Amino acid sequence: MTYQADICVITPTIRNPEFIKGYIENARENDFNTDRLYLVLVTEDFNDKEAMEEMIEDLGVEGEVFNGSDRNEWYEENGISEYSDVVPAASHAETSFGLLFMWAHENFEYGVFLDDDTQPHEDFDFFGNHLDHLDSKKKVEHVSSDKQWVNVLYQNINRHDLYPRGYPYSAMDEEVDTQEKETDEIIASQGLWTNIPDLDAVRILMDGDLKGQAQTLTKKEDYKRNFAAEEGNYLTVCSMNLAFKREVIPAFYQFPMDDNEWDIGRFDDIWSGLTLKKAADMLDRSIINGFPLCVHNKAERSTFSDLNNEVPALELNEHFWEALEEAPDQAEDFFTAYEEMIEAVDRYDFSEYANSDFIDFTVEHMRMWLKALNSLKSH
Repeated sequence: MTYQADICVITPTIRNPEFIKGYIENARENDFNTDRLYLVLVTEDFNDKEAMEEMIEDLGVEGEVFNGSDRNEWYEENGISEYSDVVPAASHAETSFGLLFMWAHENFEYGVFLDDDTQPHEDFDFFGNHLDHLDSKKKVEHVSSDKQWVNVLYQNINRHDLYPRGYPYSAMDEEVDTQEKETDEIIASQGLWTNIPDLDAVRILMDGDLKGQAQTLTKKEDYKRNFAAEEGNYLTVCSMNLAFKREVIPAFYQFPMDDNEWDIGRFDDIWSGLTLKKAADMLDRSIINGFPLCVHNKAERSTFSDLNNEVPALELNEHFWEALEEAPDQAEDFFTAYEEMIEAVDRYDFSEYANSDFIDFTVEHMRMWLKALNSLKSH
């Protein structure tokens, strides 16, 4: 099937599918052509699929809703049923299904990830800003640190003292260096967030919040300019507000969280962001961060529930990026870059860390990801 749109907008949603109305409204207010957008809502069988489909039709845009049964049918129709486990069940990482859908339809040149607890910030042309970044080069501040990690909230850290979800504890208290220069070709655009910051549960508890949110909020004034992490430096990539080029999909698998025997969750977009950044460095590409902003209206939930999902992999998260560092500095394309990273992770000795056998599970799924993409390409 061929679609008119060239931008696939992917969102997992079970609570608030109507959030998408704000993004379509923002697009039209800023004269962005909504015919370019194709909505892929990833939901579950217990949700009202028909109501979501009616909403998409009422919005006057193209799109589809995929619940669990629909996804199984799609795998069957596209000849990849044997790889269906690559997308975990009942997990935010079901965004990987959207990536498979994009890969199966070559007209989609760009993807956008959105979370259903966000809204576009009124001061930004959301889709226009993201698309302006992709396929271009920009002169921006490049940031590095003595810990090889960049805090995406560095610009006003003296006010809020925040580090985002997924940022290693061992990389805190870093010494930051900045340099203004032109990026390489930009392959991903990460917009940041006002209101409730994207923190892990330990940091939320330290901030004094038991309801999964934060007491310290972020404001538009905390973000002064766009920036890029210098080559050889890592950063957290959050999928609540992210645009990317089609070509990155092989190196952008959303990791298999929640649906595993270790009850590990919350690192799907974090670890995929690490592989994306490593691949970008290997291929002399750039990720730009900052604008457009979104407003993050995270719903209340138990901070301890998130903590239970995060703790089993907190130690692994301190070292996963080190394994990626063992991969070569160059690659031919994103597919071969990911192959090199898989081998590097497989070789790395995680044995002294808690739940190290989760890495074997992860490597198996990373390999399955590339096989699924290859099967879709030849189908």
